[in-house]
Amino acid sequence: MKRILVPLFFVFAVISFLCLLPAGTWAQTAPNQAKVKEFRIERSIPKEGIACIECHKKENPGIFTDWAHSRHASANITCIDCHRADETDPDVSKEHFKQYERSDQPYGKPEYKVPISAVVTPKDCSRCHPDEVKQYSRSKHANTLQIVWKVDPWMNKGMNSDNERATGCYHCHGSILKIKDGKLSYDTWPSVGVGRINLDGSKGSCTSCHTRHRFSVAEARRPEACGQCHLGPDHPQIEIFTESKHGDIYATYGKDYNWNAAPGTWTPGVDYRGPVCASCHMSGSGNVLTTHDVTERLSWELQAPLTVRPENFKPFPAKTNWKVERAKMESICMQCHSKLWVKNHFAQLDKTVQEYNDVYFKPAKKMLTQMYEKGLLDKTRFFDEDPELNFYELWHHEGRRNRMGVAMAGPDYAWWHGAYDMKPKFNAFMKECLEAIKTGKPVYKHTYYPNATGDTTKPPQVVPKPAAKK
Repeated sequence: MKRILVPLFFVFAVISFLCLLPAGTWAQTAPNQAKVKEFRIERSIPKEGIACIECHKKENPGIFTDWAHSRHASANITCIDCHRADETDPDVSKEHFKQYERSDQPYGKPEYKVPISAVVTPKDCSRCHPDEVKQYSRSKHANTLQIVWKVDPWMNKGMNSDNERATGCYHCHGSILKIKDGKLSYDTWPSVGVGRINLDGSKGSCTSCHTRHRFSVAEARRPEACGQCHLGPDHPQIEIFTESKHGDIYATYGKDYNWNAAPGTWTPGVDYRGPVCASCHMSGSGNVLTTHDVTERLSWELQAPLTVRPENFKPFPAKTNWKVERAKMESICMQCHSKLWVKNHFAQLDKTVQEYNDVYFKPAKKMLTQMYEKGLLDKTRFFDEDPELNFYELWHHEGRRNRMGVAMAGPDYAWWHGAYDMKPKFNAFMKECLEAIKTGKPVYKHTYYPNATGDTTKPPQVVPKPAAKK
């Protein structure tokens, strides 16, 4: 009986003690109780900045909360530091000026009036991040709209509509921002494409990877950030990564990676076990420095029709030397792999490139040229004749998957989605061309090709007209 009374006495004593505590004290110590979080303006933010914060806190609580959890907020960087513009800038929001004429909120007064632009550009970001913007500006990312206008028949032959481009192509490649009736036009905005042409002349959008308004380093490091654009039948890097050993390690241990390590300190074997996209193409490791130029560390232009060295890619010749960049990538790989492993991997890639170029692409390109010369294919448009579509997909779909699959150690894409699929595509292309040559009869043309209404005028912002000869 004594053994039972002692524990009961203890329980009653604890309950009596808790009952004597103030209600607030109990609430603070109880588990799983909701706590009110506040953002207190305690630093020297100008009154215009305070107006932005307080207004958006009410009007757009999601935007405010995202910013409040960012490193920018911790560093006293507010809305006007990024969005403030000169009143004469073409992208100044005239609509926003009406906010300072509102009588229903305390900050709707002229004294808080600041010209702002909804678009924050790399030029704006360069005020605090000059090196990153400089590196980004010389990358394929920043210039991808220029590249696509130089190589892609969808654009140059007008085989898709302007709306199909705006809602599809430009969301990754970027649009050319325009003002219509004092506002950003719906056919060019919203767009956070990596090659966006901004009204201040800068190229790109940092929020492609560091989404607003958190601008998280951790988010940009995750492969899902790259997978927003690098996916699908023509450049399935995220799918290749997922099936690779690197992707398997990420799936198992990724939750334990130190995604929030300070920029320039993210270290293999310490902060992460297996690499992701950023580890290989952007982050620093060993003696290789961090870069925002994703064109660095590349020794082949794998997305091109004919595989060439990056400095020999005519639509956008890289200002790099492939041997120097190959050495950088090998150094990155050797943080986790032996030298022999790395050398043999790149030897396999080089052999794959040689086979793709010589066995598949060059014979097909020679045949396509012959068909045009004989008048068996019409050069006026593209995709309206099946051999043109097969030729395009041979390099743009199966050919890319084959080369990228080998480069990223994804065997299913190297073979089943790559080389295996190239063979019937090549055979179908050759069969129709050889039959046309034998009969002398042009191939069937799809007369009613759908939605082939796109503007074929090359934008001067991305493909400047050659200077007139004197």
